[in-house]
Amino acid sequence: QVQLVESGGGSVQSAGSLRLSCAASGDPLSRYAVAWFRQIPGKEREGIAAIDTDGVTEYAESLAGRFIISRDNAKNMFFLQMNNLRSEDTAMYFCAAVGYVARWSRLKRSGYMYWGQGTQVTVSS
Repeated sequence: QVQLVESGGGSVQSAGSLRLSCAASGDPLSRYAVAWFRQIPGKEREGIAAIDTDGVTEYAESLAGRFIISRDNAKNMFFLQMNNLRSEDTAMYFCAAVGYVARWSRLKRSGYMYWGQGTQVTVSS
């Protein structure tokens, strides 16, 4: 099992950047595929970026290359670098992990077993 804690959220102006971090405890993070999701109240949780145990990444097409997911297994952490932020990026951001995720499930909420509590990102125009 793994426990996840997000950090790095906050308020930023449009076109700004933020870096979210997810710290894992319990099992070594190297055993897990991980991902970032976001959710706006009243809407479904959306998968935005994933990275598997081999470092293969996948992103939601809507991001247009603005976000980068990375991992540091030695530190048991993974990250989401968010650039050129827009007001529509305002959401609660969650990190997630699972021992194995099928390729077609990398950005699906159902593909992940372990979740953090979320960190709020607010982008003002």
